[in-house]
Amino acid sequence: MINAVDIKKGLILKVENNLYAVSLAQFVSPGKGSAFVRTKLKHISKGNVIERTFKSAEKVEDVEIEKRNMQFIYKDNDEMVFMDNNDYEQINIPKDLVEDIIPFMKEEMPIEINFYEEKPVTVSPPNFVELKVSYTENAVKGDTVGTSRKSAQVETGGEVQVPLYIQLNDIIKIDLRNFSFVERVRSTNS
Repeated sequence: MINAVDIKKGLILKVENNLYAVSLAQFVSPGKGSAFVRTKLKHISKGNVIERTFKSAEKVEDVEIEKRNMQFIYKDNDEMVFMDNNDYEQINIPKDLVEDIIPFMKEEMPIEINFYEEKPVTVSPPNFVELKVSYTENAVKGDTVGTSRKSAQVETGGEVQVPLYIQLNDIIKIDLRNFSFVERVRSTNS
């Protein structure tokens, strides 16, 4: 148990028998009345966000999360198979835990998985991934300058908006936090 004033972003709390990740914690001390902590909490399994205020003297249950560095191996029907980098144990995780990053997951990709009571609760992929462009339209000569974008499909099946100069087989860096193009790592012309 911790005091509400010790709540900070990134903590995992147990509120009404549900696990929530703290996405915002703001200490408020009004001129009149007692201080409180305003929070935004994201439900670990459902993903919905709630706003909740705690009185500054209130006790809140924080939970211990075990972080394991793992590696993505392959897809298996409705599950994803990961290998623990420490003991090489393979673990099956439901697809819905990594649903948003599946189109950008490549074999041997490192991923941090957080466990609570031996159950996987959250997944933290690397911030960036480098993938080969498997399909994109060619830019028309003269249209390769500026901020115009086109769609490109990468080797894992995901799609991302890229600048017009990106070509088939280029290696590009993608930011997995917002699924956006960062830079061309290697060109097919070099």
